[in-house]
Amino acid sequence: MRFATLVAVAMVATGCSETMQTTNAMMVTKGYAFPPPAARVFCVSHPRLCSTDGQVKLVTLTPARKAELEAVNTSVNRRIEERSDLVTAGSVDDWRVPTKQGDCEDIAILKKSELLKRGWPASALLLTVATLGGEGHTVLTVRTDKGDLILDNRGSVIRDWSRTSYHYFARQSQSASGKWVRISS
Repeated sequence: MRFATLVAVAMVATGCSETMQTTNAMMVTKGYAFPPPAARVFCVSHPRLCSTDGQVKLVTLTPARKAELEAVNTSVNRRIEERSDLVTAGSVDDWRVPTKQGDCEDIAILKKSELLKRGWPASALLLTVATLGGEGHTVLTVRTDKGDLILDNRGSVIRDWSRTSYHYFARQSQSASGKWVRISS
């Protein structure tokens, strides 16, 4: 979680709903951002999970696709106990694919992995850094024709990004795999 704060500091230096509602709101990005430091290490050994390659930039959100998102989000949230990297890995920031325990970015990575296995395009599944009340947090943004949707370990309801209380800083770039972009507020 601290890596999100580091990203926010680095970038400075250089309405929740109860149901999955969409407002056709898409995140607006501007310029590149520094990736979280632990992301670089993780991506060397897990390039498939860090990839954003692909032609499909927006997924058509059919009822079946919506149900698939909800199933993955709920399943991962139930299976993985949220625990800090200090507890699970003995370090302040360590990205990994969790099996029983993990922190927010680990859980977001597992959701991306599960959706990739189900045939979702990597180019529409973007790890995203945010803060809430000064605390760093990572979620998975899924780009759809109904807007950018957030899969979050803090709740089972999938929300439109603009209907959350987070302040979004950066996410993986859709056009340059391995790069991150700043999110306009």
